[in-house]
Amino acid sequence: MTFDSREHLTGLLQAALANVAPDHAETPIHLERPKQAEHGDFATNLPMQLARALKLAPRAIAERIVQALPASPEVNKVSIAGAGFINFKLNSGAKTRIVSSVLQQADNFGRSALGGNAKVLVEFVSANPTGPLHVGHGRGAAYGASLSDLLAFAGWDVTREYYVNDAGRQMDILAVSTWIRYLDQHGVTVDYPPNAYQGDYVRQMARQLTNAHGDKYVRARTAVLADTPGLPPADWADDEAKAQRELHLDALIANGKSLLGEDWPYVHQHALSEQLADGRDDLDGFGVQFQNWFSENSLFDTGLVKRCLDKLDAAGHIYEQNGARWFRSTDFGDEKDRVVQRENGLFTYFASDIAYHLNKYERGFDRMINIWGADHHGYIPRVKGAIQALALDPAKLDIALVQFAVLYRNGEKASMSTRAGDYVTLRALRAEVGDDACRFFYVLRKADQHLDFDLDLAKSQSADNPVYYIQYAHARICSLLAQWQGGEADLKDADLALLSNPREAALTAFLGRFPEVVESAARDLAPHQIAFYLRDLAAEFHGYYNAERMLVDDPALTRARMALSVAVRQIIRNGMALLGVSCPESM
Repeated sequence: MTFDSREHLTGLLQAALANVAPDHAETPIHLERPKQAEHGDFATNLPMQLARALKLAPRAIAERIVQALPASPEVNKVSIAGAGFINFKLNSGAKTRIVSSVLQQADNFGRSALGGNAKVLVEFVSANPTGPLHVGHGRGAAYGASLSDLLAFAGWDVTREYYVNDAGRQMDILAVSTWIRYLDQHGVTVDYPPNAYQGDYVRQMARQLTNAHGDKYVRARTAVLADTPGLPPADWADDEAKAQRELHLDALIANGKSLLGEDWPYVHQHALSEQLADGRDDLDGFGVQFQNWFSENSLFDTGLVKRCLDKLDAAGHIYEQNGARWFRSTDFGDEKDRVVQRENGLFTYFASDIAYHLNKYERGFDRMINIWGADHHGYIPRVKGAIQALALDPAKLDIALVQFAVLYRNGEKASMSTRAGDYVTLRALRAEVGDDACRFFYVLRKADQHLDFDLDLAKSQSADNPVYYIQYAHARICSLLAQWQGGEADLKDADLALLSNPREAALTAFLGRFPEVVESAARDLAPHQIAFYLRDLAAEFHGYYNAERMLVDDPALTRARMALSVAVRQIIRNGMALLGVSCPESM
């Protein structure tokens, strides 16, 4: 049952509709696959859609439509069920032609024009370049990459973008963290702030500074600590103690900028460049690439942040209070108004974020998709509100939230060794279970659902491991081909009418669902639907393989079964490619 069969039935229904209800000939026709095979191969609720307009019972409309349907050699039987569903049962030739379609279209089978080549920007990961990527970033990376590939396969013109937060306080904290570790290497001991960046990667960047520039950036301890508030005891966790630690850190940053002068930007850029390079390398190894790495700093360099706030101000959406400028976020459903420029003149992160979204719109995208961590849920109303305040269409922006992933080993929450402080790096997870398992397990659930990542299952070679199970189906088919020793080119001429037993009928029907799953997954921004489909397809094939001999004495039947098997292999390849997972030929 190919996608062409769906189009064929749609054409028959449109012809009947033009006869029965010419004034409603443009009514959209929806065809679904009945849950029970005995009800047929496709069903439509068209009579129910027309009942109110025609002022007739749906079943009466169904009878008229069935009578007006043009004859078709593709259709074995048309029946009316329930209140007015029309069921279609196709002939065996229409069902098995899917195999030929898959073999002919190969890597393009399932590709769709659904997106109409509309320009879509998918922004994902966008982690602050202040340390190694962790397992939470990994889920966003896997989801974003698979979603981007899926949308491109379904007909969108996709641009993949990483928003680099290279401006603001967090980057200053990374720079001063590196500098303090550097000073320590030169015997200038300063108590390391607990709210600075932890982990050996900071020491490594400090060693790079030493190797390249010796003691060039060494300054006296008294100057480094001048006018800094004292650090409260480590076990003090009240709000006042936390605030004092932040003031201490800000004073260290101010002293670093003053003492290093023109050298401060170099230290700052060194830390940024090292962490960006590390993130790029990690993502590249994970099979995740971006066309654009968009710098937050560029928004300030081009004056877009100021222009954006001036535009909001002119429209009456900005007011001043206590020396700061505020955006009237509550006018657009947010819980409170938001500061966009502090009393010291510095712009907030929210201000640059508004400008970044304005930039997206000005670049002319038809649709924009932000992939954010679930903890950013509360950020949505203020961003959507700012877009509306700028007189832009907020409906063009979709925000997909990604829940956290929790690692389990032996049924218990897992701790994994890491050099990055108190979290598990993506690189460590990839090293333990492999890229294929990481990519697949990350998209095995809806992105906005909590994910329990079972490390033992991801590494197991069993039918319970969906990655192994699907890859094993692919490898089995490759092994069959090697045993058969025939030419794949000959399979295009196979007599597919010989695929007549119930398992073969079920498998060919399952192949025909792939284009539909692709479109559904693209519409719903849900690559997990591809993962589910592939797992079920592998189960159908394994059941078929275990129940039937593939290589039989009848060469024509063997060729037909090999054609069906190779079609299964092709769809596994196409689907796994969308998920960024490899298909080994032997296991």
